[in-house]
Amino acid sequence: MHENRIEKRMALLAKEGRKAFITYMTAGLPDMEGTKALIRAQEEAGTDVLELGIPFSDPTADGPVIQDASYRSILKGTNLTKVFQAVEEVREDCQIPILFMMYYNTIMYYGIEKFIETCARVGVDGLIVPDVPKEEQFELQAAIDKTEDAPVLIQLVSPVSGDRIPMILDGARGFVYCVSAMGVTGGAGDFHRNVRNYLKSVKAVADIPVMMGFGIRTAEDVAGVKDIIDGCIVGTHFIKLMEENAYDPEVAKDYIRTFKAELNA
Repeated sequence: MHENRIEKRMALLAKEGRKAFITYMTAGLPDMEGTKALIRAQEEAGTDVLELGIPFSDPTADGPVIQDASYRSILKGTNLTKVFQAVEEVREDCQIPILFMMYYNTIMYYGIEKFIETCARVGVDGLIVPDVPKEEQFELQAAIDKTEDAPVLIQLVSPVSGDRIPMILDGARGFVYCVSAMGVTGGAGDFHRNVRNYLKSVKAVADIPVMMGFGIRTAEDVAGVKDIIDGCIVGTHFIKLMEENAYDPEVAKDYIRTFKAELNA
């Protein structure tokens, strides 16, 4: 089985005893050239995995900040074909693990098999598709299984997944994305009161790294669960930071380096 960039990075971090730091950014902002510059800057700063949001008109799992970013990116003419092209160009000199966070409608419109084949060709390592529950992933998974160098499908679990967690994680690859709070992305960092128990229950059945996301701004936000998780994901805060600083790659690098140092202190 092909071990892709995400799995290689996770294995390296586990070997070194370090936590993974994953960021989310909306593709197409400030524009495609700016997106490519930010991807390269993040690799340089040490982001372990980069989540690239594919803009969609009705992003149901995302809060106001990411919805707005998605809308602004669409207005700039961003589409899946252009994002594929940008990734292909970045791959000439950049090996950061990249995953697409997107909605199923976009994949179906493009064509499921063609989509997976294009991901494999340009170098997309993983997929998060929040509106496709495990029971409905069979078509997507079938296309992945028959395509060489295909991206891994990242599974999401939440505090209400409960008894479904073992089923969701059966055969899962890459890492498991633990939604830390109920609702959409970008909420305040006041995590679900039983978050430690919830993360422990996921960790108990997961044989892949456990990542925590939703509402994280600084390494301090995850200090209380650092002993359980294998890393964390920052999205909304990173997008706000970029907006406030004109998508300056140097600001991105400073934030990433600081967060990583504190996360692994």
